Amino acid sequence: MNEIDIVRAVIEEGYQISPQAVELIKLSNSPENLLKYILSTIDDCVFVIEPEHVDLKGFETSKTVSGPISGTSPGTVSQIAPDKISSPALEPADSHIVKAFDSALDALKEPESFSSVEPDMVSSADVSDSNPETKPYILSSQGSDSISDSISDSISDSVSDSVSDSVSDSVSDSVSDSVSDSVSDSVSDSVSVSDSVSESIPGSLSNPFYPSASSRSVDKPASSFFGHAVSPSTSNRASREDSLFSNHGNSFPSSSRNEEVRYLPGRNPVTVLSDITGHSTCVGEYMQFVQYFKDRYSRLSEIIRGRMNARPIESLKRRSFRRGSDGNTEEISIIGMVSDISTTTNGHKIFSIEDPTGSFSVLIRNSDKELFELASRLLLDEVIGVTGSVTNDGKLMLATKLLQPDVPNSVQRRTGSHGKAVLISDVHVGSSQFLEDSWLDFLDFLKGESDSEDMREIAAQVRYLVVAGDLVDGIGIYPDQEMELDILDVYEQYRKAAEYFREVPEHIHVIISPGNHDAVRQAEPQPALPERICADFPSNVTFVGNPALVDLDGVRILIYHGRSIDDLVASVPGVSYQEPAGAVLEMLKRRHLAPTYGSRVSISPEKKDYFIIDPVPDIIHTGHVHTLGVQRYKNVLLVNSGTWQAQTEFQKRVNLMPVPARVPVVDLADFDVKILAFD
Repeated sequence: MNEIDIVRAVIEEGYQISPQAVELIKLSNSPENLLKYILSTIDDCVFVIEPEHVDLKGFETSKTVSGPISGTSPGTVSQIAPDKISSPALEPADSHIVKAFDSALDALKEPESFSSVEPDMVSSADVSDSNPETKPYILSSQGSDSISDSISDSISDSVSDSVSDSVSDSVSDSVSDSVSDSVSDSVSDSVSVSDSVSESIPGSLSNPFYPSASSRSVDKPASSFFGHAVSPSTSNRASREDSLFSNHGNSFPSSSRNEEVRYLPGRNPVTVLSDITGHSTCVGEYMQFVQYFKDRYSRLSEIIRGRMNARPIESLKRRSFRRGSDGNTEEISIIGMVSDISTTTNGHKIFSIEDPTGSFSVLIRNSDKELFELASRLLLDEVIGVTGSVTNDGKLMLATKLLQPDVPNSVQRRTGSHGKAVLISDVHVGSSQFLEDSWLDFLDFLKGESDSEDMREIAAQVRYLVVAGDLVDGIGIYPDQEMELDILDVYEQYRKAAEYFREVPEHIHVIISPGNHDAVRQAEPQPALPERICADFPSNVTFVGNPALVDLDGVRILIYHGRSIDDLVASVPGVSYQEPAGAVLEMLKRRHLAPTYGSRVSISPEKKDYFIIDPVPDIIHTGHVHTLGVQRYKNVLLVNSGTWQAQTEFQKRVNLMPVPARVPVVDLADFDVKILAFD
């Protein structure tokens, strides 16, 4: 195992490593096993693996306790190529399950990782060795767009992890038999994760998600969001505490997996209504993906069902549809998740939707202009209701109506609160493009020290400051990022940010949510920043996850960094970076913050889909794209705040012009918005 192999293995698990630590591991008798031991026992708060983290004594003790495996040598099993494995779990008909499942595991390799590539950037970077004596190795990982390209690479790692989890309890005389049993056990054992999955689901197939949105309409295998039923069997998997995909980095650990509301009293109280922090249960098992999609479908279909009398898809295949006296076939309604979208040779739209009972094809004729335009904006994985008539052969529905979950017209705006909330995002402390002078002017405004009397009057009414992600610029986010950094250490970046926030008046309650540049896992939903970082900030700062629904003294605000805006800009006609509130509007109509699974946003399959917009908030606050946008829709205020960073080299290449140092200030009584300029 050479230096590059060690560095890459460490980066894949979301850490960095110093050259000295690499050398220690390389010189050991069993570098591969030593590295695995280090990654499984390292402290949650460690970002950079140093020589002191290479616990040789502990490693030798662990080898003595576990003992050798009969018939194998260290590292033998994990090095078996996937194409040599013989197992019923990997028969050709189901092989795409394992491939797609393994590709998603890359996104769950947890925490404190800040090495994702910006959209449309190159997929990897070389090892940084400009100063090998002091600077940790940094590799930028592939972006989520490249998941489908890395499936074949990731399957070997995933299978070997499954094998190594089980070999300590089940020793086989044959290595290939051991591998086969281990893979079978890991698949069948995961059935027990969901109590709600039945022994058999009519009409459902195999794959709960697809690796790439761009490839799904071309070579999409027969698949289902709701999974195959698998007969349970006895499992000898090791404890989940040993998993490299467990949830590190939660700054608010909880012994209970039941989500609890957090109430933070005071002059300006905050109630955290929904937040992943301390409640992540995902370990990357197959059935967790099925359960995730079942939860999404169940909750969104329930919203639609209140406006549509729908029937199960399976019932369409069990009856004949007779024509009435007027010659027209009766209209029926179904609700399902969009699994495929394509265009016919005649220019009509045809898409497939599925529910837990089966799937069905729907045709939208291009002569129906309004309906066709709506169908052109459909996204994969969103839940919709369809009304139409079924053809005589019972295989196709001719749609006359499409219904999204959307916000009801009767939603009422809350009243009775007072004061103002300041909404910002994308501060990017540590970047050489960070606009410190503008930021200091902003802090003076919050302290009531502005030259303008009007500004001082507004500042006196500010009760809350909400930050929607990317507090710092991070390390290793994109190739050659170090060339645009003033602060090269991520801890120093956060310490500098903490200095700034200590200048915010104590009576202002600050809420900070992470983004893709912050030091938490890249897979969303993201937990709050780890305690090691939070400890540097003053007591008036509350850290929440991404996304998070919070109540600011009677006003509900949904905070989401906004990574899925990249997907919406690429997929929905008319949505652009210069009008980011339009992308948030598309989320609201679908009642989901990240409708498409497997594109730029890496999503962790939790038991609950934290991206569903329910209940409807008063304000949705996003960021990420560095442009400013404000819009209202059915009494919901949509705000995409700008940035505190000037145009970067990457933004120049993609022709993105940021809108820095513009601050939306929302009146909590009437939701009036003022934009303050600090440039």
